Amino acid sequence: MKTVSVCFVCLGNICRSPTAEAVMRRLVDEAGLTEHLEVDSAGTGDWHIGEAPDERAQRAGGQRGYDLAPLRARQIAEEDFRRFDLIVAMDEANVVALQGICPAAERDKIRLLMEFAPQAEARVVVDPYFGGDAGFETVLDQCETACAGLLAALRPQLMVE
Repeated sequence: MKTVSVCFVCLGNICRSPTAEAVMRRLVDEAGLTEHLEVDSAGTGDWHIGEAPDERAQRAGGQRGYDLAPLRARQIAEEDFRRFDLIVAMDEANVVALQGICPAAERDKIRLLMEFAPQAEARVVVDPYFGGDAGFETVLDQCETACAGLLAALRPQLMVE
């Protein structure tokens, strides 16, 4: 089996992208693919480097069995574009920021998470940071749906030797 690597990216790496990372890690674990799918997350900004995810994200995730506490924010770096097979952004602003630092040869790796949830009405995962707890529930709903779609999309690649 081949190994595939995915990095989820949002603005500060404390709400949406660590939530997506935790959701994807569990899906990968449940599918028995931990050795074949590397999952990480990062932010386009540097404001929260080294910090744990937002407490509201941790609380919402914890209520669904996701442990975000061990995750720490980091900023995306140019070498990530070579390291990861797929860079999955939460919204268009993240895509633009990623394209600004991405080597030209690696730009095809950048995708929107919600592309993997074709039945969803929303095209982006809305930033819940300045809202209430309901926003973090919405992020979880979106991440669960889109990460399941992403895993389904990646399965054929994992089977190629």
